[in-house]
Amino acid sequence: MRNLVINSALTLSVLLSGSALADSLQLSSTDISEGKFMASTQEFQGFGCNGGNQSPQLSWTGAPEGTEAFAIQAYDPDAPTGSGWWHWQVVNIPKDVTTLPAGAGDLSKALIPADSINVKNDYGVEGFGGACPPKGDGVHRYQFTVYALSQKLELPDDPSGALTGYMVRAHSLASSTIEALYKRD
Repeated sequence: MRNLVINSALTLSVLLSGSALADSLQLSSTDISEGKFMASTQEFQGFGCNGGNQSPQLSWTGAPEGTEAFAIQAYDPDAPTGSGWWHWQVVNIPKDVTTLPAGAGDLSKALIPADSINVKNDYGVEGFGGACPPKGDGVHRYQFTVYALSQKLELPDDPSGALTGYMVRAHSLASSTIEALYKRD
């Protein structure tokens, strides 16, 4: 019984300390807000969509001790694919970078630090691919998440979104998400 109490106390302590770390990292944006609809500026250009295809401005604070790099992911869990839709994944953002300007997902603008790795999105291109839910499919959620990573990731050439997501989570010290919305009537 004594070991059960000690193990339970240790487990609770670990959970509480992990929770405290997760609460310290905070993502913010001047372009998107929690639970609010994104502008057409963040809509994809193509696949029947006519938006600006501009990634939103993102900033973060409160990285936990031991952070060696950051990752940004933009994901639509409501895409009618059975596996969601990766709109953007950029990893190995240097640990001293705490903001990305609007449009950083357009690789031709060179606004993301050179050592960062852009993974192909589900449109099949590197960089940001904006929202483009099917017409009449209702409201989709777009989860923009920053991760504080314990190390820079070693990925194979042309990694899949799923593999990248796995590696990000495997080395995540903390994360923070803004869940924005979008729909097309």
